[in-house]
Amino acid sequence: MRNKKKAKYKFVVLKKRKYFFYKITWEDITADGGHASAFEFLGMKPSIMITHGYLFNKDKKYVRTFASYEENDELFSDRNVIPRGCILKMEKILL
Repeated sequence: MRNKKKAKYKFVVLKKRKYFFYKITWEDITADGGHASAFEFLGMKPSIMITHGYLFNKDKKYVRTFASYEENDELFSDRNVIPRGCILKMEKILL
C-alpha cells in the first residue's frame, strides 16, 4: 500500500498562529460616468479581481486578508476585507 503525501501549503507563523496563503478570485463593482446606449449598458460586467494574500480570518459575511506583516509581532499591513458574496473562488497555495 502506498502512503499518500500530505500537501504542503505556503503559510507564515505569527505568535504561534498559522496564516495560510491564498489566491482569491472575486467580483468588484464596475462603474462608468459617461453616456452610453442601452446596448452598451447591458454589456457592462463586474471586474474580476485577483487578490493574493494570507488569510487572516473568514466568517459568514467577510474574508480578511493581509499581504505584509511585522516578523516579530502581530502587526498586519496591506489588508483587505472582501464580502463573502463577491468571492468566486478561494485557492490555498501550495509550496
